[in-house]
Amino acid sequence: MSRGLLVTPVNAEGVVAALDLPGPAYRVLFTLRSRSEPGGRVEMGQNQIAELLSLSRPSVTSGLRELILARLVTKQRNGIYRINAMLAAYETPADARAAIEAMDPADRLDDPYFVERYHQAVDDYREQLARDRRKKLRVA
Repeated sequence: MSRGLLVTPVNAEGVVAALDLPGPAYRVLFTLRSRSEPGGRVEMGQNQIAELLSLSRPSVTSGLRELILARLVTKQRNGIYRINAMLAAYETPADARAAIEAMDPADRLDDPYFVERYHQAVDDYREQLARDRRKKLRVA
């Protein structure tokens, strides 16, 4: 008999808001959270997310990329994602504590450099895209 889900006892909304993610990323995140299993596993393809949110698939792809750069979501394989343990829901507080204690410290939302690392990851991603574009132009 399930007792229902308890949201992890971490006040993460302030950190998530401080990331200043693009709008579609927040919508994708809340959709994934609302449909996740205990512990944060979500089985849902990008087309399904796009249909649920009335967004284009490229908007969903972009939103997911931002969530992955922010370490709020990880992609396990196509159509399988996992919500950051500090945002996931659990059946018991003990389950939540165990998942949070097992986290990579870099993924913890309470790390004082979490937001800064996200912005650096976005800058690094943009620089990589620019390098790839320049490389293609030289080849062409």
